[in-house]
Amino acid sequence: MSSVLSVPPAAPAQAVAHFAARLSFETDVSDVHADLEAGAAGVVVVDSRNVQAWEQGHLPGALHLPTAEIAARAAQLIVPGTAVVTYCWGPGCNGATRAALVFATLGYQVKEMLGGYEYWVREGFPVETPTGRHIRPVDDLTAPRSAITCGC
Repeated sequence: MSSVLSVPPAAPAQAVAHFAARLSFETDVSDVHADLEAGAAGVVVVDSRNVQAWEQGHLPGALHLPTAEIAARAAQLIVPGTAVVTYCWGPGCNGATRAALVFATLGYQVKEMLGGYEYWVREGFPVETPTGRHIRPVDDLTAPRSAITCGC
């Protein structure tokens, strides 16, 4: 008996609904990188971490808005109707989820960036620090060494 099939897969129509819903709530570091590089309009990337984390490194082009400050400051910093992408440390942290919830309650369309800052760095994308822009080597457990993106 198959361990995978011990619980039967969902019907195709249910699977379509599930995976489409997930993609409406989540994005990944490669797609965020592509949008930031292209200067895509209508999207703002928000780093919801504290000042110390921001200064350790953040995505170039991101807006620093700690979760505790979103409710009070979002309307002054982000034009209504702009889609927001939140990120925090990484997959072991739910800070981006909490930040996304606050943005959603304020009426913003929002997605969470899967992997957070950790996977941004591990995939070899640039980060900004007080001393400038830096790129760490690609972690071949997250992306191929020969290219920044997995091509999926």
